[in-house]
Amino acid sequence: MRKQGHRSRAVVAVLTAALVGLAGCDAVGGDSAAPTQKPKPSPKPTPAWDSSPASIAAVGDSITRGFDACGILKDCPDVSWATGGSTQVDSLAVRLLGRAKAAERSWNYAVSGARMADLPTQMAQAASRTPALVTVMVGANDACRDSTAAMTSVSDFRAGFEDALVVLRKRAPKAQVYVASVPNLKRLWSQGRGNPLGKQVWKLGVCPSMLADADALDAAATERRDTVQERVESYNTVLRQVCAKDQRCRYDGGAVYDYRFGTDQLSHWDWFHPSVNGQARLAEIAYRKVRSVS
Repeated sequence: MRKQGHRSRAVVAVLTAALVGLAGCDAVGGDSAAPTQKPKPSPKPTPAWDSSPASIAAVGDSITRGFDACGILKDCPDVSWATGGSTQVDSLAVRLLGRAKAAERSWNYAVSGARMADLPTQMAQAASRTPALVTVMVGANDACRDSTAAMTSVSDFRAGFEDALVVLRKRAPKAQVYVASVPNLKRLWSQGRGNPLGKQVWKLGVCPSMLADADALDAAATERRDTVQERVESYNTVLRQVCAKDQRCRYDGGAVYDYRFGTDQLSHWDWFHPSVNGQARLAEIAYRKVRSVS
């Protein structure tokens, strides 16, 4: 009994101490004194895509210059899918701005033969106009080299595109960017190789990594074309990934790569570059993508 009484007093003492401790916490504020967390700052809202930009600048390669669309071995910017004024094409600029404003508020800085390494310079020229929208179509010449070994590496292609966007953002931070995918070069080979004249023109040096020995179907030729095709697909992955990191950039989702250029859409001078009809189809794709709400 004595031990039990001693144990009881010990329990009472422990409970008393605990209650005093709780009272002490309440004395300095209790629940009301619990530390409060500062509210996290709200993330900046993603800028809404403007589907009706007021001006357009184009950068890229021979496709955007309308090369071989109007005559052999020459640029024809009037039929450019991006900025041309031709009624046969109704370029992206014409569709968005109207023909009169397109003549005043669109600029074409693309250069035939350009590769991704040339894009930062072109982008600087485009940015000087502070355009509302910049169109980008580049990459075919990075794959169209004398050999597969000479193709632009995927890492260099990525670095060039990233540098170009940095240049744009420094000079025209609010400009939107529409990025067209690199065309399916293997499909162009498959489509054009049925034309004897086209194959003769290809022998002059049109995209030799893909189009050389157009009728050859041996293992080496097949491997070469597959290597080019894989590189094009890697380039498109880069365009998609880099564009996704920029809130004002929109990739075409592979629409140009997926488009099946037929004989009417290919230049009848080289059976490789888009014809006037092909330029019109590119304009349609771009307009649909730019005008899309998402």
